Formats: sequence, structure tokens, C-alpha cells
Amino acid sequence: MNGAYPVQPGRRYPPGASVSEDGINFSIYSRYASGATLLLYADAASKEPFQVIVLDPEQNHTFFSWHVLVLDLPPGTHYTWRLQGPWDPRGRGWLYDERVELVDPWARAVNVLHWDRARRCCEGVRPHDSIRAVVLAEDYDWEGDAPLHLASEDMVIYELHVRGFTRHPSAAVAAPGTFAGLIEKIPYLQALGITHVELMPVMAFDPADVPAAVAAAGLRNFWGYSTHSFFAPHPEFCADPYGAPRQEFRDLVKALHRAGIGVLLDVVFNHTAEGGKGGPTLNFKGIGNETFYMLDAMNREHYLNFTGCGNTVNANHPFVARFIIDCLEYWVREMHVDGFRFDLASALARDEAGVPMQHPPVLWGIELSDVLAGSKIIAEAWDAAGLYHVGSFPGYRWMEWNGRYRDSVRRFVRGDPGIISELATRIAGSSDLYQGNLRHPINSINFVTCHDGFTLCDLVSYNRKHNEANQEGNRDGGDDNLSWNCGVEGITDDPEVLALRRRQAKNLLAILLLSQGIPMLTAGDELLRSTDGNNNTWCQDHAGSWLDWSLADTNADLLRFVRGMIALRRRHRSLRRRHFMTAEDIRWSGCDGAAPAWDDPTAQTLAFTLYGRDAAEPPLQVLLNTGATACRFALRALPGCSWALAVDTAAAAPADLIEPPDQRPVETGTWIADPHSVVVLEGRRNGA
Repeated sequence: MNGAYPVQPGRRYPPGASVSEDGINFSIYSRYASGATLLLYADAASKEPFQVIVLDPEQNHTFFSWHVLVLDLPPGTHYTWRLQGPWDPRGRGWLYDERVELVDPWARAVNVLHWDRARRCCEGVRPHDSIRAVVLAEDYDWEGDAPLHLASEDMVIYELHVRGFTRHPSAAVAAPGTFAGLIEKIPYLQALGITHVELMPVMAFDPADVPAAVAAAGLRNFWGYSTHSFFAPHPEFCADPYGAPRQEFRDLVKALHRAGIGVLLDVVFNHTAEGGKGGPTLNFKGIGNETFYMLDAMNREHYLNFTGCGNTVNANHPFVARFIIDCLEYWVREMHVDGFRFDLASALARDEAGVPMQHPPVLWGIELSDVLAGSKIIAEAWDAAGLYHVGSFPGYRWMEWNGRYRDSVRRFVRGDPGIISELATRIAGSSDLYQGNLRHPINSINFVTCHDGFTLCDLVSYNRKHNEANQEGNRDGGDDNLSWNCGVEGITDDPEVLALRRRQAKNLLAILLLSQGIPMLTAGDELLRSTDGNNNTWCQDHAGSWLDWSLADTNADLLRFVRGMIALRRRHRSLRRRHFMTAEDIRWSGCDGAAPAWDDPTAQTLAFTLYGRDAAEPPLQVLLNTGATACRFALRALPGCSWALAVDTAAAAPADLIEPPDQRPVETGTWIADPHSVVVLEGRRNGA
């Protein structure tokens, strides 16, 4: 690009870069900026801007926005902003610095080729050394695609990391670690039977956002909970990072939708990649530090930190709340995603001083948005400073990661006695958490593992975390994992221990998929993926954290089991209820067939009969024994119905899961459940 493009005053709305027949309109919010400069770059590799536009405070400034229309400028142009204004960190929290080139917070794509976080923090500001925004044209052909709007009660969520899912050489995909690589694995996801993928952060983040000791060891931010550009796909997840990132993400969404799989995004609006005092200025600090972040009232140099990541987004400021909702609506309207999981969502319920609010405007704004009305909204209903909202998250439509479900099932399966009443409540949909405030089982996202914590394999293989590789003295990650190593810590070749671990893994998965509410699986658990006892692999971007696809052969029996359990859930509507059950829907019992001894502090067994939702659906009999000895269960006799064995986690594959055509009837009125086992019997009409 040569010469200067003519300019006109432009308009303040919408923020960001907007393509029109006349050219490109640029607009950026900044309440206290006294001047603004727009720098235009030809392409990703450009070291110098081809045009620098100094905005006129009279012509290019309306209310809190700076704006300019650049005539005939083509899409594909890269740009940054420089803002002039007051510097008063302690008193007003102002951090205006006209030397710093800022990436537009509304950028639809970003170029990180010239960004070096370590150099910025060490050497300070250098000319044209920044993340840059990219102007995109609206030219994508969706071919009739739209968000799926699948019924919540039918959901089976599969949490995965885009890079980690296909980066391992064993993935054998053309573009490992990318959106395109994930497309190649869609047949696997279909065969597994899941309905939604929950993608760990895919909004552009800073992989270099790690503590100094972690960086010195050559580690980087793998998980991606360090967003800087909330409207832009992460460039590293693209086969061509400097090509068409938005198109590559859209291709993934369209391909998943064609396969009947919805797309949920794990979004991180509680903090950003700029960190606290001493962290680099990327965008929000230089545009409106006092607006976008919670600052200490006594010394506004310091950031309130309810996230454990250095800063906390001031989400309930009117402008910030609008920014967040606009962003979510963009990903639904323009990128066709089906919903969101909000990281540390309770932080979004705090006011600018960090005090929890009864009716947080941003959370209610998300719930009541017309554009988001058909989207799934899921809260990680706690934050890093002790605010815990499981069962009481503000709003009614919000689903919640049910941490109490996770803990109850882990405790029961590892053999903790005396918690059968708690377990029954969790299996039945956690009515104690949701029924009293007019919510339903579908508000509960049930899980036993997630990215944060032990993998399923490690949950049954380690009593303690082993996070030394993270270079933080094994202080990071949770200490209370409610795990059991089955007798040996970590790697072993003891066949009895290995068999018990496999059984325990199946027990956890079986209970998860037999529970009311929405089950969530973690990618690789169905293959017994291990991270060697590291329960916080956020900075471990290497083969040991990526999914090793050879495990699909090594642990084919467990993969088959998980597929079969999902299929069993799909063929029984009684496991997928939108509303809470009544006494006519389920009968609980102990080993003798009588009512369970709910208050028995030694109890380690529980059974229940789940009736079909109509005459055509057969009942289920479920037997749970997490004790160290076998238990003979009395089976409930139902008129005109007999039982057939469907699942026995104590049996070796393929007898651990039997499909209906191969099931054989149970000839007696009892069944002996082996120690540490789950048994499922499917009803069938006599003579059928």
C-alpha cells in the first residue's frame, strides 16, 4: 500500500472496524483520552505503518469515542491505536501512554507476530511492538447453518482443548492442534455419542502469560485462561495463523453442526492477559483502566484480585457489561456458537469494590438477552476468593458446574461410608440445590473430572498431586482431590491394582451417565489418559498433556464402555428428565429390597429402580456397591416384567456392557454385586 488514504470524521458506532462501500470506519471507546492516533499496517509482516492518522478532537471525537472513516481502505489492513491522556495510577487509575500501541478490544482477528511479552516487561515499550488488529470483510457462506438449539435434557458435554486434542503425532491429522485438526476428529465424536463439545478458551490469549519461574523453565500458558482479544479466534489454533482465522473457526462450527454436535465456548471474562500492577498494557489498561478493572480504593495502582490471576474485570460497570454482552451476542450471531461456559463466573457477580451483588446487571443482562435466548449459559459458580454460588447463582436459566455432585460421587466411589443420602440426592438431580428456587435438574452440569484437576485415570491412581513440573514448588493445584490410588501411588504393573483402577473408572463414568442432570465428560477420560498425577497442567504444552490417540487401541475396552453407557442413556428417556422426579418415578432400596438405611454411617451400598416415562420405555434397576465385600441385592419384582443384565463394571470386557440384542434374562430374584461395582439391569416385558 502506497500513499495516504483520504479520511472523513466517521462515526462512533459500532466500536471496532466496520467495512462499508466507502471504506472502513474505526471507532474506539476511551472516556478520559485527550487524543487518539490510528496506525495502519499493510500486512502481518509489516514493521512500519504505511499511514499514521492523528484524529482531530473536534471532528473525530463524540462523547467517549474516537472515530474516523478511512476511504477506500481494503479489508486485510492491520491496525493499532495510540491514546493520549492523563497519567495518574495512584489517584484515578489512569494509565494513558501515547508510546504504547494498543490492540482494539473489538478486533475480529489479531496478529501476534510482533508481540513479545517478556521483552515488553523487561525492556519497556518499543515502537510498533504490539499485538495488532486485522480488518475483516463479511464474506462467509454459512450454507444455511444455524445454532442447533438441542434440548438441554438430552445434552452430553465433552470438554476438550483444541490444541491438546490433536497436537500429538498419534492424532494423524493434516493440521495438528488446530480447528481444522478437530474437524478431522468429528467422526470419533459422533461415534462416542456426545451432543456438545465445550472448547477450552479459543478467544485470542497470551501464551506467554506465566510467572517468571515458569517462563524460565520454558513453559507457557497452555490452557488459555489469559484472554486479551475477546472477539478474535486464537491465531495459534488456525492452520494459517495469519490467513483467515475467523473463517477457520466458522468452518469448524459448520462441520460440527452438520454432524449434529453443538459448540460451547469456555469464556474468561473475569480477568484478562494484562495482569495486575507490573503487567503489560495491551488494550484495556491503556483505554480505560479505571473502567475495565476493579481497583483498590486507597491506592488505585493496585488491582483487586478475586481471580488469582492479577486482576478482576469490573464486569458490572455499565460499559463493561455492554462490552461483554455484545461479545457474547457476536459469537452467537456471527459465529453460530450454541452457548458458553463462564470461567470463575461468581467474579462477575461482584461490584466495583468486589462486594457480591444480589442482582448483578451483567449476569441478568446475559440471561435476558434476546440474541442469547436460545443459547446454553453455564456458570463455574465460584471464584478464587471464596465466593461460592453452586445452587444459588444469580438468575434462573443459568446452568451450573455442580461441584457438590463431583465431590459426592468421588467420595462414594472411593469407598467413603455413610453418604448414600447425599449420593441419592445428587443422582436424582440435586433437588436440594435447585428445586427450592424454581430451577430443574437441567440446571446441574454433572461431572467427576474436568480440565482443572486430576484426569479420570489419575483420580484412581494417585492420592496426592504431583505438580513439581509446574515450577511452583507443588503449591499450585488443589490438595483435596477426594481420590484413591487403589493401593499404590502412581505407575504400577500390579495386575490387581490395575484391574481395580479400571473398575473404579467405569464406576465413576457409569454413575455420571445414570444421573439426572447434564453429564460432562473430559476429553481423554474415555481412553484413560494420564498426566502423571499433575492436577494443574495449565502450563504443560507438550506430548505428556496432549491426547495420545494410541490409547484408543490400548484402552479400547473402556472406550467401548463409555460409548455403550452414552447409548444406554440415549435409549432411556427416564435418565433425561427436565423436571424433578416424584415417588412414582423412582424407588430407592437397600440390599434387602427395603428402604435404604439413609442414616447408617457405615452404608456403602444403594439401589434404585427407575421407571419408564411411558408404557413403551422399560424400567432400570441400578445396584451400587462401593464396599470391599460383595453384596446380594434383592431385585424389585415388577408385574409382567423381567430383568436382563446390561452393565456390570466388575466383569471383564465385553461382559461389562451388553447391548440389548445380546442381553440374557436374570433367572433369580437376586443379584450379587461384586465389591466396588455398579450393576445395571434393563427391564423387558415378559414374552418380548
